[in-house]
Amino acid sequence: MIKIEENYFIKDRHTFRIPVYTKWFVEYETVEELVTLLQSDLLREHTFFPIGGGSNLLFVKEMYNGVLLHSAIQGMAVSEETDTEVLVEIGAGVVWDDFVAWTVSNGWGGAENLSYIPGEVGASAIQNIGAYGVEVKDIIHEVKAVDVETCESRTFRNAECRYGYRSSVFKHDWKGRYIVTSVVYRLQKSPELHLDYGNLRASLPGDDISIADVRKVVIEIRRSKLPEPDEYGSAGSFFMNPVISTEQYEKLKSSYPDMPHYVVDDMHVKVPAGWLIDRCGWKGKSFGGAAVYEKQCLVLINKNNAKPNDVVALAEMIRKSVSDTYGIVINPEVNYIE
Repeated sequence: MIKIEENYFIKDRHTFRIPVYTKWFVEYETVEELVTLLQSDLLREHTFFPIGGGSNLLFVKEMYNGVLLHSAIQGMAVSEETDTEVLVEIGAGVVWDDFVAWTVSNGWGGAENLSYIPGEVGASAIQNIGAYGVEVKDIIHEVKAVDVETCESRTFRNAECRYGYRSSVFKHDWKGRYIVTSVVYRLQKSPELHLDYGNLRASLPGDDISIADVRKVVIEIRRSKLPEPDEYGSAGSFFMNPVISTEQYEKLKSSYPDMPHYVVDDMHVKVPAGWLIDRCGWKGKSFGGAAVYEKQCLVLINKNNAKPNDVVALAEMIRKSVSDTYGIVINPEVNYIE
């Protein structure tokens, strides 16, 4: 059944847990229900925004004067299988980490490095989530979506999604045009492990490492760095790691020889935003009810009943500080919703 709530309190519908309202909150369970909604006066006459688990959002006003549209489409099923790989179709409303746990329990590799990332499957294909040297684009085979204007279903191959670092065509050029209904992932029966990012390999036992071992360690590392939802509200990593030219990095390295980096290509490197923020002295600092998490500077938290403007102001002060110190612009990974 389609669920429609008016003047809905959404504190528990986004991970920052800032006390904000939406004019309408609507939830659907099937593609057919989504099409019905798209053809309704409610969505034809009002601004609407598709929301997943609310893990990558910052509502910048205390009332979203439109419709929040949530997918509750479930289902995890094998759609195709060979001796070496398996294709699985997952509903957009499935909790992301439930999907990862399912793949690992079946011995299918590819998603284990992405364990414990908050949110839902539909958002993964829009945001191109990533962690520990793996991005979800590496395992996406197809994305199924509904065209908002025509209400027709479309299937996009991986290459059509134009994935980049925390980006896709759905997030930029086609923003608001399509609503993801399910995602087809390609997983490996003989997994190739990716262990060379950060301290992942050093945290794993011995040489006989399974994808279950990788998942266990990734969860432990994430829990050690990120606040649990019942501790502080947050959106996980607030900023993207900036990509700069190799030339700029070499100049900075002469002044900051311990600046870490990861090679992107022959011309570019990625610098950890958390390191930059930490070195600018922001660890534990606060503004209003918002603060920089003491265990991980990449995370902004709702420490003391933060207002939307508290988080926005703190983020801008951090960005200015990093830019003034290093000449590097860091941009939010979190989507600002007005």
